Amino acid sequence: MKTTLSSKHLQAYIDTHRLAAVILPMSAHTATVGDAARALGVDADRIIKSLVFMAGEQPILVINNGMARVDRKKLAAFLGMNRKRVKFARAEQALAVTGYRVGSMPPFGHREDLRTLVDADTAELDTLYGGGGDIDAMMQLSSSELLKVTHAEVADISE
Repeated sequence: MKTTLSSKHLQAYIDTHRLAAVILPMSAHTATVGDAARALGVDADRIIKSLVFMAGEQPILVINNGMARVDRKKLAAFLGMNRKRVKFARAEQALAVTGYRVGSMPPFGHREDLRTLVDADTAELDTLYGGGGDIDAMMQLSSSELLKVTHAEVADISE
């Protein structure tokens, strides 16, 4: 069984790649967008969610912000696939692919490099906060740094 990755692994990735990102230890669990926004004292739109979808057999990382929901129809159209072939990954699939547990998943530093899509509205924000590798850690970074490190494609994929 592979080791579950943590904020220590994420920090090593940040250091190795000399990224402008900071892991913020939190005094409370930040497993939901609302929890994270309250703990950080920021608007929920500044909190990004890193979500794994299965496009057929291929895992895809989708990053959107705040309370926005991914529109599977738009996502499937962007990927050029039938909507029925695009499914939200089960928690154990996401863990296997990324190494991180759902609720703590950062947008990069995963076990595998994933094709990454960032919602267009998210790409427009300056400062973002995402999973920091543990349920009591968040990460602060700019949207430009996020796009650079993930080699993300920007797409209109939110409802």
